[in-house]
Amino acid sequence: MTEWFARTIFHVRDVEASLRFYVDQLGFTSPWRYDEDGKARVAQVDRQGAALILTSTWADTSPEKVGKGLLFISLNTEPETPEAGIAAIDAVRAELEAKGVPVKDGSWGYRLIVVDDLDGNQILFNYPHEEVSG
Repeated sequence: MTEWFARTIFHVRDVEASLRFYVDQLGFTSPWRYDEDGKARVAQVDRQGAALILTSTWADTSPEKVGKGLLFISLNTEPETPEAGIAAIDAVRAELEAKGVPVKDGSWGYRLIVVDDLDGNQILFNYPHEEVSG
């Protein structure tokens, strides 16, 4: 059977600045990038199985696409218990806040933490097995 590998595309204004944010502050690595005229135009960032493509290729012709991306991340934990999942999300939050990344609380029928990148693209982390009333 063939397995699929999917990557979210985030439209950004400046790939270089976005790479610094994702690598230095969010802890991603960058396995490849494409430069054009001496400037990064497309790059991939990865962290623990989550992969993103950052591109400014269409920023000039379609500026309405910049900052509209969403990436939803669920953390798999061992052992897989609500307590382990909550501890894992809390650890991610503490790591990011220690690096100066603003982390917001959110809700999508259940509790989330939300990280906005430099352009307003959002990364959402869900707390497992927690529902929000109302």
